[in-house]
Amino acid sequence: MEQAEQRRAPVQRLADKLAAYLVCFALGAALFTLVVTHDLRSTISVIIVAGACGVAAGAPLAIWGALGQAARHGIIVKGGLYLERLSAVDTVVLDKTGTLTYGEAEVRAIVPEPGVPEDTLLTVAASAERFSEDPLGRAIVRKAEAKNLPLEEPEDFRYLPGQGIHCWVGHLPTLIGSRDFVARLGIDVIDPQSSSFAEVFIAQGSRLLGKIQISDATRRSAAPAVRSLQRSKLSVLLMTGDSIPIAQAVASELGVNGFAAGLTPHGKLERIRELQAAGRRVVMVGDGINDAPAMVESHVGVAMGAGTGIARESAGIILLGNDLTKFSEVVRIAKRCRRVILSNLLARLPWIWWELFWPCAECFIRLPPL
Repeated sequence: MEQAEQRRAPVQRLADKLAAYLVCFALGAALFTLVVTHDLRSTISVIIVAGACGVAAGAPLAIWGALGQAARHGIIVKGGLYLERLSAVDTVVLDKTGTLTYGEAEVRAIVPEPGVPEDTLLTVAASAERFSEDPLGRAIVRKAEAKNLPLEEPEDFRYLPGQGIHCWVGHLPTLIGSRDFVARLGIDVIDPQSSSFAEVFIAQGSRLLGKIQISDATRRSAAPAVRSLQRSKLSVLLMTGDSIPIAQAVASELGVNGFAAGLTPHGKLERIRELQAAGRRVVMVGDGINDAPAMVESHVGVAMGAGTGIARESAGIILLGNDLTKFSEVVRIAKRCRRVILSNLLARLPWIWWELFWPCAECFIRLPPL
């Protein structure tokens, strides 16, 4: 909170600049009053009543109040800069896994290739995913542990965000990841994607061992949050690395305005840039390593509280408790804060002119006749 208070929003800098001009103008008016009236009391009155403290103090007080209100709702805002940016956004981009869903995926089906035992497929997959932080990988490991399968230590482990894993299991090169990732590395995959489940493909050597179908439940707060954002005149989009059928099923369930599927971290970054090039002001909500580049590139990055460390570090706003309705709440707080600051500036200007004019006029009325 202390760091947040030190990050001034542009509207706060505008208020400070306006207050500095008003102070200079008030001192000039006071000097003019002194020269004309030779009345020190009237001069001091002009300085007192024309002080710009209301303009200078209004903006930071409104921002501090908004930061405190957000914190009470379990929302950490890293500075007034992010509040002001959030108040002006018109497009919300949501990640799927871990953001719209719980990230607690469950294995729904194990589909081995002919001649491959089901336990062998699961053992190889779980061994490769043993140290992965991906929700799908953790689901595979939990399934293997529930069946008490012996897991091996993967060697030469390499994780490609949004694509898959390349490692060695049982002295054999092992690939596990998306259909495109496995096919791009020379494995023949002829199985069409028609399921609404996430599918993880496993290959060893030059042979496809099979696939594992995984599903993840949508958060109960996701649909109300999307409807609340749309009522605020915001366009809500879904971006995910999952396949089109999965993305389409979630998009239909939540009623978002659009979706993009099969995106790598770089693909998400490019989509954010495309939206910004089209004149959109974008906020990116995510939780994983895959989302961090897009969160940094967007006008405002928002991280889920249970997200990865790099996601929380990349974001300007953090939602504690992973409740998406808190995001719609912080949007409301940001817009209200901006309205309060601007209305304070507009309301103060006529009064300042009157406060400057009346003491001077009063002094001139009391001038003795020539």
